[in-house]
Amino acid sequence: MTGGGSGIGEAICLTLAEAGAVVHILELNEETGRQTCDTIRKLWGKDRAHFWSVDISHQPDVMSIATEILKTGSVDILVNNAGVAHVGSLEQTSEEDLDRLFSINVKGTYNCMYAVLSSMKQNGGGAIINIASTIASVAIKERFGYTMTKGAVLTMTYAVAIDYIDVPIRCNAISPGRIHTPFVDGFIKKNYPGREKEMFDKLSTDHPIGRMGTPQEIADLTLFLCSDEASFITGSNYSIDGGFTKLKN
Repeated sequence: MTGGGSGIGEAICLTLAEAGAVVHILELNEETGRQTCDTIRKLWGKDRAHFWSVDISHQPDVMSIATEILKTGSVDILVNNAGVAHVGSLEQTSEEDLDRLFSINVKGTYNCMYAVLSSMKQNGGGAIINIASTIASVAIKERFGYTMTKGAVLTMTYAVAIDYIDVPIRCNAISPGRIHTPFVDGFIKKNYPGREKEMFDKLSTDHPIGRMGTPQEIADLTLFLCSDEASFITGSNYSIDGGFTKLKN
């Protein structure tokens, strides 16, 4: 599980742990990652969660951690949640911005899948969930770089699903709309100082359902897609966005 320190990632970690999984949390933010790990250990036992501080854009480090994890058992589920955002059109996206977005959102997802695929093949299967975004399918203004990288996450999902369907490794994407997380609060505060309530209400009502989603709603869908009940599902993209993708006019 990447990006398990807060928000959607934290909710997924807790939900999978509650369902019986041993959760390995790969997180660059050591403070928040350890907090999630400690919460799981207190609730379900010290052996149920492990924390790894890593920059997922650096493949040698990801491969090294995967090797250590695999010494303790198989990897049956991979959730690629870690990602960074950026506000700006093409002209407002510098090469440095684009490199940062690509290295984490695209290369980081690739690195983690690459690190566990061989083991999943040897074990006869597994489930991969890639957290994409509604804007991988529906463009909104001034999200050029983020849209590009989440589109890549989505198409990587399709490619892995078809290449490993005979194993079977099931690979699916979840495309959330706006989810109320600390990330969203920080984004609003940074980009719209003094207009926080106005922008929160606007972003919420952008969804036809009239609100943002919750991290737990994403976690519940993730749990289902990782379960045996979803054994017939692969190569799919699940929009969980309050109707934004299909109903927004």
